[in-house]
Amino acid sequence: MTETPTPTATSVPALLPEPCGRVYRRDGCTVVALRDEIDIATAALIAPALDDATADGSPRLVVDLSEVSFLDCSGLSLLCRARRRALDREGRFWLVCACPRILRLLRAGRLHDVFGPVATPDEVFRTAETAAPAVS
Repeated sequence: MTETPTPTATSVPALLPEPCGRVYRRDGCTVVALRDEIDIATAALIAPALDDATADGSPRLVVDLSEVSFLDCSGLSLLCRARRRALDREGRFWLVCACPRILRLLRAGRLHDVFGPVATPDEVFRTAETAAPAVS
């Protein structure tokens, strides 16, 4: 993974099976850092962690795809659902992705502008948007 938790990052209970990634807290946000391939089999393992991260009022969720090499339509559906849940609860959702293949998929599905991905987790935490929750 390209980002290591800083002193402001705290671990949260393991809500995600280890092969799929990890979940941690940083600057008031829940970060779900995924890895490897997200397909129909792994989406079923990841969904509960995203549901937990968006269950409370005004969730602030960062989904980090920095270590993801493949994403299929079930992965896209998972991201759309997590974003919708966060926004429906007056929270925020950020997507971290720099993989050209996944970015092409987002553009092909007309989701690139919806997600507005950033290249690194640090970009999320440098923006003023993370300072106070707001609905986008």
